[in-house]
Amino acid sequence: MDQDQLKQLVANAAVDYVMSKLERNSVIGIGTGSTANLFIDGLAAHKGAIYGTVASSEASAERLREQGIPVYELNAVDRVDVYVDGADETNAHLQLIKGGGAALTREKIVAAVADEFVCICDDSKLVRHLGAFPLPVEVIPMARSHVARELVKLGGDPVYRDGVVTDNGNVILDVYNFPIPQPLTTEAQINAIVGVVTNGLFAQRPADVLLLGGKDGVQTLHASPA
Repeated sequence: MDQDQLKQLVANAAVDYVMSKLERNSVIGIGTGSTANLFIDGLAAHKGAIYGTVASSEASAERLREQGIPVYELNAVDRVDVYVDGADETNAHLQLIKGGGAALTREKIVAAVADEFVCICDDSKLVRHLGAFPLPVEVIPMARSHVARELVKLGGDPVYRDGVVTDNGNVILDVYNFPIPQPLTTEAQINAIVGVVTNGLFAQRPADVLLLGGKDGVQTLHASPA
């Protein structure tokens, strides 16, 4: 199977996983990106059983509405039962790098609220150590140069993602050549830089479950001990 087929396989598995746990008035958190889009499309067949969703981006919210699935603002719901989203990288502890689609801040907020965070991706995203994928950092525009200098001090090579403005009106720096042996420490260090909104490390709030698509089907994995 190619990568697109693996994404479809894992998206279908995520629909089955979520629908098997759904209760009356359950709210589903929806991520952003190509795999999340396939998950949204799969939910459409069950829209009559879905009380509501919360989306991590305007693009996902629009796709949900097009499928006839109710979308609520996060502030309007009491809880998010399960959050489903993809990842750019994951390690065995289900610590992630996310933000290739520039929705990392809202993704991190919804993940923080959710009772359960289910990550969906193909097995090319499973790595021993995070950092081969450039780490996205959302930055307040006037602080872009300052934050870039601080990221260089941490050993990274930040590159401005030209032409990209987040749903929050901010910009993205992608940090290249930046191995991350201690994700928890690195997440806190970068978030402490003045002008950073957040970074794409999901280590303080990792995924609870990983649905991983591969040539032998979909595996359901839980975090290994740190």
